[in-house]
Amino acid sequence: MKPLAPFASDVEKSLGRLYPEAESPTRTAFARDRDRIIHSTAFRRLKGKTQVFVANEGDYFRTRLTHSLEVAQIARSLAHSLGLNEDLAETIALSHDLGHPPFGHAGEDQLHECMKPWGGFDHNVQTFRVITRLEVRYPAFDGLNLTWETLEGIIKHNGPVSHHMQAPSWKSIVDFNNQWDLRTDTFASMEAQCAALADDIAYNNHDVDDGLRAELFTIEDLMTVPLIGPALASVQKDWPSIDSRLLRLEGVRRMIGTMMADVLGETARRLKADGVETGEDVRTARRQMVAFSKPVYDDLSRLRGFLFERMYKHYKLNRTRSHAKRTLKEMFDLFMIEPDTLPTEWFQRVCAKDTEAARARVICDYIAGMTDAFAIDEQRRLFSFDG
Repeated sequence: MKPLAPFASDVEKSLGRLYPEAESPTRTAFARDRDRIIHSTAFRRLKGKTQVFVANEGDYFRTRLTHSLEVAQIARSLAHSLGLNEDLAETIALSHDLGHPPFGHAGEDQLHECMKPWGGFDHNVQTFRVITRLEVRYPAFDGLNLTWETLEGIIKHNGPVSHHMQAPSWKSIVDFNNQWDLRTDTFASMEAQCAALADDIAYNNHDVDDGLRAELFTIEDLMTVPLIGPALASVQKDWPSIDSRLLRLEGVRRMIGTMMADVLGETARRLKADGVETGEDVRTARRQMVAFSKPVYDDLSRLRGFLFERMYKHYKLNRTRSHAKRTLKEMFDLFMIEPDTLPTEWFQRVCAKDTEAARARVICDYIAGMTDAFAIDEQRRLFSFDG
């Protein structure tokens, strides 16, 4: 096994769990966290949740589950190359989207709108609620009782979050942080930062792949787009008669390689320039250590601009988003007015709350946990006599 870098997270020095447990005889604490994520109900539901395309639009398009698996693979590869704890990087990557509602960002936007009077909705906060409260699988505690390092990485993988702690939607994290300090004003571990960059690498590449597959744009359209254009050109140079399917697949593969190589090079430069030698140095640094170089970051911004105009704003996706928002709003409004239309377990949870805000949050939790297909069917059952 490759020795850990001095700035890696050492599982032997973990701060442990909020509720002490005996150590596993067969797994490290971080590997145990990963397994708890994989066995969770929320993780299984990701197979039926939108990434870009609604999950029932085709078997070949990414879902939140396949996206999370791709992020985990890339995060683990980055961690291996940097001498980090691969289990921790993989765990954080697998966890990062557990709080996403059905219908992707359209669903998140609508739930935030519905919940505005009671603190709003944020999928990152919802992820934290899932792993610390909503998953009920153990008799001794609610949530998954993950290690401090995993919890820190899940909430801080994009950087310090202390500026969010006054937001009403972050109340769940504020309450938890009062129990167990997650150091919200510092950066997270190198492993968490790998998970964050892996997310960027994964979704930009698979959105190009899925956009081509859905015929929202063509290979010719991409030839002048940074990152993917040069990758496609290099494939055509090596394989002049290659068919379009293999050209797409090989071009995306090379773009992933280019982006990963850039992250590794830029990270090495930052570690040296900033004199980072320990995990504490990583947390108290003036910037993220795991990052793209400026040229690649700028190229990535232009690629995202292309995808935004040609894919995310495409009328087919706009229609799906519109339908999704109406579906969630109709259900939310009905449950608030007639909570007895909720399934018995959730109705009992609502009845146990003594404020409107608490009841609204329970209803939001119910809707956020739905898969795309379940949300569509539930809306039909509620609003159609033939449902």
